[in-house]
Amino acid sequence: MRLVSTPRIEFLRGLSTEILGHYGRGRTIVAIDGTDAPARAAFADDLAAVLEEGDHAAVRASLGDFRRSRAELNRRGADAPERHYRNGYDYSALRRALVEPFRLGGSTGFVTKEFDADSDTWVQPTWLTAPADATLVIDGEFIHRPELRGLWSYSVLLEGEATTEAERLYRAEAKPRDRATAIVDLADADRPRRIFADSC
Repeated sequence: MRLVSTPRIEFLRGLSTEILGHYGRGRTIVAIDGTDAPARAAFADDLAAVLEEGDHAAVRASLGDFRRSRAELNRRGADAPERHYRNGYDYSALRRALVEPFRLGGSTGFVTKEFDADSDTWVQPTWLTAPADATLVIDGEFIHRPELRGLWSYSVLLEGEATTEAERLYRAEAKPRDRATAIVDLADADRPRRIFADSC
């Protein structure tokens, strides 16, 4: 279905064209990073919708659905920004249930949600499949941390202020601005703007 043209949708169409130009065949994973969780999720939702507008299959997921339980976090030390940054998410489950089976293609099933952080409970898995050419769009904080970098074909960093100590630790250690494929200014959410970082 053709979406209503707005400056935001036109921007995302340009981004979609770039992504599909490089990764239009096979299984691709696009990661959306940023400090504002609602803005990050909305951007990922809209990008997936634009990808599907051109009859390209898109699957949505959020890193927040692969959190560790409170009990497991408590076993990993006192509540602190560093604990949240280093241990807040179950990256092993992310790889096992979503990333690896998605990349396998074919009829292999994958799961986009394993844990409900609000109720602090595991969820009954819903197994999904996708066509041979499909893009998984996943949003989350700390997407550019070292152990995740190799998982994404393309990544977007939504510019924003680091408002927590965990975010400051992440930026100092992972340097997401240097790792992202694209940096986007969402100061005006209706009119996103691409930022080209000067590496000189």
